[in-house]
Amino acid sequence: MSEIPAVSREWHLVRRPQGWPVAEDFALREVEVAAPAPGRILVRNLHMSVDPYMRGRMNDVKSYVPPFQLDKPMDGGAVGEIVASAAEGFEVGDHVLHGLGWREYADVDARHATKVDASLAPLSAYLGVLGMPGLTAYAGLFEVASFKEGDSVFVSGAAGAVGSLVGQFAKIKGASRVIGSAGSDEKVTLLTEKYGFDAAFNYKNGPVAEQLKEAAPEGIDVYFDNVGGDHLEAAISSLNVHGRATLCGAIAQYNATEPTPGPRNLALVIGKRLRLQGVLVGDHAGLQPQFVQDVAGWLRSGELVADETVVEGVENATEAFLGMLRGDNTGKMIVSFTG
Repeated sequence: MSEIPAVSREWHLVRRPQGWPVAEDFALREVEVAAPAPGRILVRNLHMSVDPYMRGRMNDVKSYVPPFQLDKPMDGGAVGEIVASAAEGFEVGDHVLHGLGWREYADVDARHATKVDASLAPLSAYLGVLGMPGLTAYAGLFEVASFKEGDSVFVSGAAGAVGSLVGQFAKIKGASRVIGSAGSDEKVTLLTEKYGFDAAFNYKNGPVAEQLKEAAPEGIDVYFDNVGGDHLEAAISSLNVHGRATLCGAIAQYNATEPTPGPRNLALVIGKRLRLQGVLVGDHAGLQPQFVQDVAGWLRSGELVADETVVEGVENATEAFLGMLRGDNTGKMIVSFTG
């Protein structure tokens, strides 16, 4: 057993955000740390994830995942090192992936921890390309959107943790054309020069529908939606007959204080026989073995690039979260406690 610290710092939600979250909605608090009870492990978190879905959990509404509770620690994906174990099969020094992020030390039910191998990939990769965002991209493209070789694919939020992988997966598997949207000219350059997208545009530079039609004059067959709003409306206009859209996120409206108008062209769905389907990664656990095999292979071969934006220190976790909502990250936003 390693030395157990007396206290751990953890982030609590102290009030529900109205619109964009602000620093005053959160508090970093110290709590006492105890030895784990039978069946549990104490983990020193090394990296934690901040993700768009967490904004929805800050609202007190019923959804597919329970809301964060006020004056309680928030949670989310994290990977760390076991410092004390009272669970069979888990040893001090093992690295594990679990769901109790937003804190320095986590008392985890061992049934909800998965051992990971730091020799196969950097530990932070298990929160990104080999973790939830990676499987979301894989399942959303190949299973939900029924991608097939020769499809033309449009990805919104294409420089983010999920979008940057979707576009690359499509190229690797034979897409005829991959188009991405992003929120800066620098990210647009990154999409075409580093990630291999055939075309990309800055959605702030003009109407999305016009820029998409210019980038995809022959239309698109698949749309992977991370943004919603005007992007979804534009994609419906550009989708070809029997096109498919995977609805993964709607970051454009997460901080809206008024109801966001839906696409005004939904009638096109009928004539084009379009399929619009939501994706939740938890529905696709059966793909995990094939996903890891494929993606690890693409990483090894150099076909796939997985970028991270790293913010150091638990004390900066909320700023990293807000930065992710603003689009400050390229690839996966990670908070590291390794200093």
